[in-house]
Amino acid sequence: MKKTLLLSLFLFVFNQMKAQEFSRKDSLQGGFREERTCYDVLRYDLDIRIDPEKKWIFGSNTITFKVDDDTNKIQVDLFENMILDGITLDNIPKIEFTREFNAVFIHFPKTLKKGEIHKLKISYYGNPVIAKNAPWDGGFVFTKDKKQNPWIGVAVQGTGASLWYPCKDSQTDEPDNGASIKVAVPNGLMNVSNGRFLGSTDLKDGYTRWDWEVKNPINNYDITVNIADYVHIHDNHEGLDLDYYVLRYNEETARKHFDNDVKPMMNCFQSKFGKYPFFEDGYKLVETPYLGMEHQSAVAYGNKYKKGYLGMDLSGTGAGMFFDYITIHETGHEWFGNSITSKDIADMWIHEGFTTYTETVFIECIKGYDEAIKYVNGQSRNVQNDRPIIGQFGVNREGSGDMYYKGALLLNTIRHIINDDVKWWKLLYNYSETYKKQIIDTKTVIDFFNKESSIDLTSVFQHYLTTTKIPKLVLSKTSNKLNYKWENVTADFKMPVDIIINEQTIRLQPTTENQELKVEKKLVLENIAVKTNQFYIKVERK
Repeated sequence: MKKTLLLSLFLFVFNQMKAQEFSRKDSLQGGFREERTCYDVLRYDLDIRIDPEKKWIFGSNTITFKVDDDTNKIQVDLFENMILDGITLDNIPKIEFTREFNAVFIHFPKTLKKGEIHKLKISYYGNPVIAKNAPWDGGFVFTKDKKQNPWIGVAVQGTGASLWYPCKDSQTDEPDNGASIKVAVPNGLMNVSNGRFLGSTDLKDGYTRWDWEVKNPINNYDITVNIADYVHIHDNHEGLDLDYYVLRYNEETARKHFDNDVKPMMNCFQSKFGKYPFFEDGYKLVETPYLGMEHQSAVAYGNKYKKGYLGMDLSGTGAGMFFDYITIHETGHEWFGNSITSKDIADMWIHEGFTTYTETVFIECIKGYDEAIKYVNGQSRNVQNDRPIIGQFGVNREGSGDMYYKGALLLNTIRHIINDDVKWWKLLYNYSETYKKQIIDTKTVIDFFNKESSIDLTSVFQHYLTTTKIPKLVLSKTSNKLNYKWENVTADFKMPVDIIINEQTIRLQPTTENQELKVEKKLVLENIAVKTNQFYIKVERK
């Protein structure tokens, strides 16, 4: 049965791919050909200069890599509008390369042997793509603060980090030994990137270089630059460095605002998901000219020091108005997305579904179960059911935006299928710790949840992730019998659901075939309550 369901999932996704046309450019960016799989990135050393007036980047990225299979050619990625200025392998200059769309094929003068470690320095320059509406489309933001100082940020999730620096632009491979990010900016400005600040150097030409070091593996799209007239606020929580970089005139506001959410959030998340994954690199919030992004150890913050989502509650219930949505959501990604990463962006629900659920977890930590349940169910109003949550593999395509809210509702449903909160919180904690700093896929998630819960949840995951149908519980009554069954589901679908009759909770095990439950003759069908706040379903009474 389990193998059948997983095969159905695969065939569904395969048919979706056939139904949509994809180009060579798509497969070059999202695919897993030999030129990508033959090597493993060990480290990035980025050394660049950014000119705010010309909106221009100049510099290099040195990629340290290990050869996994003998090869004389590899693929790296850099958007075709950026100019490649030369490639050096170890001490050998002028390495040949060819370009096809955003792919750069590097041709070595000799075969690189399995197990060898090499350094590839790629020099480049150009004007990177500017985002029209960051962070929803990828690119740079070049703007000015209220004092007319340059204020620059970048967000490239989904679009690709190769928009602004050369890399192996795939979530399948993170630099195992971290990265250094050295960014020169005009004097008077500061650059804040990921990891620890190592120091700044006046280059004596009107620019100062700011050096940062990341100790942990890091997603390509998480590597970032933030350039502004920043001030630095430092704090510490139980040994974890908390650093905030905010616009100079927002310092007093930021001190008060972040103090309200960050420490309670860290207490909650570490109790539920394990120790902050990037302790060695510290935790930062950096004020940005766009709403936010989960840049590892340098979380982008642009919620304007408001509660909720820019002053609104996305659940429509009021339950989300006591905390800053961007602080909580984007930090949740440190565990789900940055630590646990999906191999392909088609599986980005592994990032967004779990992270959206962390908002509910935070509410439960602070306000209790009832407020948390109100919040997560309020989010159902944002579900579109326009297309499946799982996208198309191998072509750099995400699934539906329902990966956020429907993904969180799926997890809330699974919690109540398990029906044992001790087991649930242990499962979630163990999931986070088991796959800490690992790259996984949907099958890995399903197998783990099945094993830890001792319940076959495969058909539940499959249904919510690969279809747009919401299971419908159909109830009818004849004499002293309650009839019930699932509709709007596949024949293999199996999921319990709880109902309340005369203040007594009863667990039903519906199938697609009609089943019966003996009840009192005088029982009115409308008086049967279905726990739709615990199970993301529809109910029809006939």
